[in-house]
Order: sequence, then C-alpha cells, then structure tokens
Amino acid sequence: MEFAKPEWLEQMEVILETLNEGVLISDDCDHVVFVNSVFEEMTGISRADILGRDPAELYSPEDHLVLQELRRKTRQMGRSTDEFYLPTRAGGRLPIVASARSIEDPDGRSFTIVSLIDISEQKAAEQGLRTANAQLEKRQKEIEEDLVLAARVQQSLAPDSLVWGGIRVETFYHPVRTIGGDFGLVSPLDEDHLNIMVCDVSGHGIASALIANRIYSETMAQLNAGAPLGDMLRQLNHLVMQNIGNSLFFFTLSIARVDRNGKRMVFAGAGHPPAMLVRPGAEPRLLESRSTVLGTLPDAVDAESAVEVQLDAGDRIVLYTDGITDVFDSKGRMLGVAGVQRFVRETAMLPLNEMKNAILDRVAEWREGPPTDDISLILVEV
Repeated sequence: MEFAKPEWLEQMEVILETLNEGVLISDDCDHVVFVNSVFEEMTGISRADILGRDPAELYSPEDHLVLQELRRKTRQMGRSTDEFYLPTRAGGRLPIVASARSIEDPDGRSFTIVSLIDISEQKAAEQGLRTANAQLEKRQKEIEEDLVLAARVQQSLAPDSLVWGGIRVETFYHPVRTIGGDFGLVSPLDEDHLNIMVCDVSGHGIASALIANRIYSETMAQLNAGAPLGDMLRQLNHLVMQNIGNSLFFFTLSIARVDRNGKRMVFAGAGHPPAMLVRPGAEPRLLESRSTVLGTLPDAVDAESAVEVQLDAGDRIVLYTDGITDVFDSKGRMLGVAGVQRFVRETAMLPLNEMKNAILDRVAEWREGPPTDDISLILVEV
C-alpha cells in the first residue's frame, strides 16, 4: 500500500531508531506509517509487512475490540498508558506496556505515536510469584489443617473435671495460640492416690507443644511406675537436658499427690508459681517450689523437693500456670501471685465450679486485652 510519509517523520527517523523501545506511528486512519527496528526485533514482523496496514488486522476479533477501546481513550484524553500485547510472527503474544500520544502535525493531520516496552520478564516473574504464592497458600492450608489436628490431640490431653471418691476436681485449659506449651493432668496413681499436675513449657506454638507432649508422656510413665515425686522431677529434668539440650528452653511444674481419704497430700514444685491451699475462713496458704526451673541445670531438683501436707475435709488446692498471674492492667500493673491469692480468698466459699469461673472472670477483668500466654487452672476439693 502506498502512503505519503510526512516530512517531519523523515527528520525524526534517525532519532527513533536510536531508542531502546519499540516505536509505532499511525495516521488518522490507523494505518502504520513508521516502525523502528526495535519493533521488528520484538515482533519478528518486518516493517515492509506492516507499513500501510492497520495493526488491528493482526489481532483476534475479541482483542480487536480491546484495541479499539484503547485507541478511543487515547483520542479522547490525548494520551494513554496501558498493558497489552503485540502479536509476533511466530504466533506468540509479547506482553508490553504501550504509551500512546496523539499529535497534530503542521499540516493539521493527526497521528498517534506509540512507544512499546517489552515486559515479558516482569510477567514471567509475576507468574513465578503467583505459582509460588499458590504453593505457599496450599502449604499454609496443610499447616492449618495439621494445627487443627494437633490442637485436637493436645486438647485430648487436657484433664477433665471429675469426682474421684470424695475428691472433686475442676479444670480449665486455654492455649494462647492454636496449640500451646501448658498442660495439666489429673490421674489416679492407684486406688488410693490421685495425681494433679500443671506444667508450663517456655514459649508458645508448635515447638512448645511438641516438647510438652513429650514431657507429658514421660510424666505419665513415671507416675504409672509409682515413682516418688522427687525422682520423677529428676527424670524429667534429665530427659529434657539429654534429648533437647537448648539453653533457651525450660519448663516449670507443680504436682500434688492426694490420698483418696483426703487427709494427706504430697506436693512438689519446680520453678513454678506457688500452689495454694485454701481452708474456709483462712488466708490461702502458699506452697512454694523447692526446686528451680527444669531443663537447664543438672542439679535443678532439690534434695528435699517434696513436702507432705495434712488436709482437712473441705480443704481446696489451687494449681495454675503463669498465664493466670503474669497479666497486666491498663496501668501496667501485674496481677501477680498476691492478686491471684486475693481472688482465691474472695471466691473460696463458692461451689468449686463457680469458684473456678469466678477466678477466671476476675483475671480477665484485670487483664488489658486478650490473653498473651497459655492458661491452665486446676482446683481440687477434698
């Protein structure tokens, strides 16, 4: 097709050929009057095959409509920048950013100058990211499903409230994440003794939960073997130091072994907040840990790690983790053991289940915001 090349274009061709991006110029009939060599390299289409033609002929009917809309926008606004594609001689689609500008030459004729930037590398990178994100989303879903299952497993280990002979037990467990490092147990040693324990593994989440489950298993094995509480603490300390050996990891616990007749209890603690012995009308008595935190020092367990306590009918025992004590109000004040001791005293005359709920409600009222640590609470009445 013959066409008259504008004089101004002849003067600019040398400059347009030095550009690093493709250039296409069309007249007011949308016929191509110029393409530079970069355009030829990008598309594999020689200028001889495109000059004088409407580029829309190279597009499918659907994409032809898109191209016409882009042209309409350019004529209306005078300029436009859009992502689209260039057809290639090999039948491919080269992704580009097309920046178009409408101009009018000295003779009053309208032209459109389009600069074309190849963005195929960016698109390939985007596709790679989309693929990677899809894989990450799939993996995240798998992890979430695993966490749900792990939470069910860990929840199954949480002790239930029960009545054992004349002894009543109320329990509460809440991990701050899907799974946590706290655990408790309420387990008869034999027909004559009931073990009640809370344990707090440092940290939160999967690692803490895995270690907590391992400690739980070993604890049950030691209890079933009838081990004295001091020996059990030493074995747990040795197990963790030998098999985990991380100086940043530790755990604490409180355990009480109560006689079935409710007249005697053996208590041992290791680095844990003090248990409380509650008698009607009296200030709750603190039962302090005689051993330090476990999992870091070979001699963490005191030689006299357990203490024997005589019990009376109606006595109550309170075991808990620091998710109860280490909470702060809006002024930054920590509740602490003294605060929990006050809540225990204020609720001690309530039925056991109501006492548990009242303690938890008071802690929640004191705390600013949601829990930030796992919470375990066990109440025993003899």
